[in-house]
Amino acid sequence: MSQVRPFEHDDAPAVAQMFLRILRHETSADGGAALAVYLDDLFCGPYGCDGEIVSRVHVTEDGRLNGFIGVLPQTMELDGEHLRAAICTTWMVDDHEADPFAGARLLKAVLSGPQDLSFSETSNDLSTAMWRRMGAHVLASYSLEYLRVIRPAAFVTRMAASRFGLLGAFTPLARLADRAAGAGANRLSWAGYRPRPGKADALAETEPDEGELAAAIRELVVYHPLHPRWSDEQLARMLTHARAKAKHGARVQRILHTRGGKLAGLFVYYGDRGGIGRVMQVMAAPGMEGLVLERLLANAHARGLAAIRGRTQPALLDAMLDRKFAFLHASSTVFHSSRPELADAAMQGRAFLNGLSGESWTRLIGDRFD
Repeated sequence: MSQVRPFEHDDAPAVAQMFLRILRHETSADGGAALAVYLDDLFCGPYGCDGEIVSRVHVTEDGRLNGFIGVLPQTMELDGEHLRAAICTTWMVDDHEADPFAGARLLKAVLSGPQDLSFSETSNDLSTAMWRRMGAHVLASYSLEYLRVIRPAAFVTRMAASRFGLLGAFTPLARLADRAAGAGANRLSWAGYRPRPGKADALAETEPDEGELAAAIRELVVYHPLHPRWSDEQLARMLTHARAKAKHGARVQRILHTRGGKLAGLFVYYGDRGGIGRVMQVMAAPGMEGLVLERLLANAHARGLAAIRGRTQPALLDAMLDRKFAFLHASSTVFHSSRPELADAAMQGRAFLNGLSGESWTRLIGDRFD
């Protein structure tokens, strides 16, 4: 009879091979050895399990591992109460048709744990249907990806080249077209962006080290009533994991202060010239959302990016709409709790979810394991 049990160190090689084959459609020269080491560290390391909130594997009757759901424990807080959360990350089943209930068994095992709340920021349509059947809520305002085109010709060329590599040869022409169009561009145009003088220029922008970045994150996260409570070591470890995302480009991190020295916000994204930047996190003090986004766009423009994209948070939506961000749905943020006040906080947009409160900081999103 098949069974679901906690993920163990020795499971990492089999899970790594499934990950590469099912989710990345890749092979690895080392047979997934580097990825296996990373999975072991992420899910069995000092902050990857707490003895009760753990990742799970599904094992067939003949002993073959054919399913996995990654879980990261997290302490959160609402109105001064400390809460236990389970962040559900990578979830996959090998040969789903042969065992169509394996995925549901994995999710049920996780949701039956001792945590007060569970959530995931990368739930596809099939996964979302399973979450819903188990009483979870889909958080619409957290479930969109935003896109802001900065250089339209470069953006179109980049998107085309991602499917037809030879079209990348047109990149120099795209730059010329964008340079010509940019001379008269309206910074609030859907088709492109050009910085103009404004209130955002009054913010002082600095490039922090990881200690300074962690301090700013801690200061800003409390503006969300339901938010993580990271230990110093845990947040430092997360930022270390987030250093490299080779598929997305160089990391850019900035902190913004007012002229009076008050912390206004921060942003962290990855991207190279001519590419599409991937934003991991934007945080802003109340009332500063629009100015922080302006500085994010200006920074991306100065670095030569074609566009930026990332995951929505309710606190930023109004400011994004005012600045011609486009939105699309690729995956859902789902939230499960038997406590109505926790579900209400999430559904009302009062929770800090996605990005650092999710899995986007891990190397599983955007890095290579060659």
